[in-house]
Amino acid sequence: MEYFDNHAHYNDERFDEDRANLIEDMKKCGVTKIISAGYNIVGSKWGIEIANTYDFIYTTVGISPNDIEPNYLEDIDQLEGLLKTSNKILAIGEIGLDYHYDTNREWQKDAFIKQIEIANRNKLPIVIHTRDAVMDTISILKEHQVEKKGVFHCCPFNRELVKEALNLGYYISFSGTVTFKNSKNAEEIVNMVPLEKMLIETDSPYLAPEPVRGTRNDSRNLKYIVQKIAEYKGYKEEEIAQATYENAKRVYEIEE
Repeated sequence: MEYFDNHAHYNDERFDEDRANLIEDMKKCGVTKIISAGYNIVGSKWGIEIANTYDFIYTTVGISPNDIEPNYLEDIDQLEGLLKTSNKILAIGEIGLDYHYDTNREWQKDAFIKQIEIANRNKLPIVIHTRDAVMDTISILKEHQVEKKGVFHCCPFNRELVKEALNLGYYISFSGTVTFKNSKNAEEIVNMVPLEKMLIETDSPYLAPEPVRGTRNDSRNLKYIVQKIAEYKGYKEEEIAQATYENAKRVYEIEE
């Protein structure tokens, strides 16, 4: 059984002490493709370096809503240049809206739209982060057409969001939160998403699934996410792993 972790952050400092050994162990555990996602300029550059080092790791570049600072326009100007540095950059992301901490919403919206424009100019999909901002996220996606669609990463268990996202043609990515005992609507949301529109991720080092919740997460824990989705949907674990693997290859246009 092979797994595709379509969203992790091996460009996070929490992996500094054992990153190389950990990554080398991934294939032994069946994790044969990983996207180490960017979230700001430094993280995006670091993600590119990691992707260029390992044949089975890819990356994205983007400024996340939690990394929007007063100089965000300068950061966004740098993004398009980064696309020329590697053929392993598969998407613009993670980008989107996050109102949880009530940071500058207008900056977030402007950055989201400008990065959608970069994706369209370069014919790339987008990876969307949204939290406590469902209506504004959907409104922007409706008003600013994304040519290659993309993924709602670590998708919140919100019925309206998932319904609208699927109607717009996006993929839905489930993380360790699907296994949490206190996750509301998890089973309902999983069953709303057709298997052909489903992806899996760890969002490492965050959101370790049950039964290892509270530890530093890594891609070897994808098996727990697959187990829970298979339980909810009534499929074999192998079917979930294979379908999400092929879906990820499709959305990111990976041929091998």
